[in-house]
Formats: sequence, C-alpha cells, structure tokens
Amino acid sequence: MAFTLFTRRPEPVVPQPWPETGETWKPEGVTIAQRYYNQAHAVVLVYTADGPHGTYYSVACLGCHYATRQNGQRSYSTRYGLADAAKVANEHATTCRALPRDIPARPDDDTVRERLHSWVRGARHRDKDVQLWVSDLDLIRLTLQRTNSWIVDVFQQLVVDQPDVVRIEHCQYSDYVSYYARRLPEN
Repeated sequence: MAFTLFTRRPEPVVPQPWPETGETWKPEGVTIAQRYYNQAHAVVLVYTADGPHGTYYSVACLGCHYATRQNGQRSYSTRYGLADAAKVANEHATTCRALPRDIPARPDDDTVRERLHSWVRGARHRDKDVQLWVSDLDLIRLTLQRTNSWIVDVFQQLVVDQPDVVRIEHCQYSDYVSYYARRLPEN
C-alpha cells in the first residue's frame, strides 16, 4: 500500500493550443525547435533566428527571466548548437520553479522601432564604430517578434534618418551589407 503512494506520477501536461490562434505559440522571426516544462509547468524554449553564418540556438524560460545564447566556458564557437541548447534548457527546466507567465504580446511596430533605435544608440562607443549584428538581438527576439528582414529594414531607415548614429558599409566582393553604430562625438 505504501508503495502505491510513491509510484504515482502526475498526469503529463500536453501542450494545449492557445485560444487566440488555435495552435501553439509561434512568434514571428524565430523558429522554436524544442519546448521543455519546468517544475511548475512553465515553458522553456529552444529557438533559433537563422543568421548568415549558420544556425545557432538560444534558450529562454517563459516562467522566470532566464535567457542565454552562448556558453561562456569555451574560447571557440561559444554559440549553442541544438544539442548544447537542449542540454542547457533541460538543466534549467529541472531546477526552475517559476510559475508560467503570460506569453509576451506582440508589440506594435513603433514600439519595436524605438527599442531597436535605443539598442543602436546604446551600442555606441567613444573610441570606435561598433558593428551591429542582427544575431546580437537573439536574446530579446521573443519580445521583438520580428523577422531579420524587418529588423534590417529598420536599420536601413535609421541610416537615412540618423546618419550621425548609424553608417552602412557595402562589401566590395559580394552584396553583403554591414551596419555600424558610429562612435560617440567628442565633448
């Protein structure tokens, strides 16, 4: 009799479709590769936003504010592959006790533009121009909910609107375009 008390397991939680969309949440601009449940059934996501230099994965918990995109213990290739990201997500899910939060609402375009403008202005340094990589936004992709091409269009418009903040550089050997946050002006 005592054995039956300890062998019972809770019913597995099956992801239910969100009532608004009729399917599981798929934010624009990212591909969700895997989902894990933490101890309180908050979702831990493994997701990617494909870049020009390969596919890298990020991990984010929808219960607490945990998010990571790279392993700080390695000196080479610090971005996560799928296997490493899955391991990190699983480790976090087994220790996290955060309750599920609401799914981040998709912000309007003006809000996202202002966040990107603030991010660009915050990236500026006193001594040099800083290259802006769309992949640097991977940790906040779940709140931006925009595609790479939409973000690049915002950068293009920012180059036109504020040339003293952002500059563009075209590669002479291909059609690759780089964006740089200009150095801060001297006082």
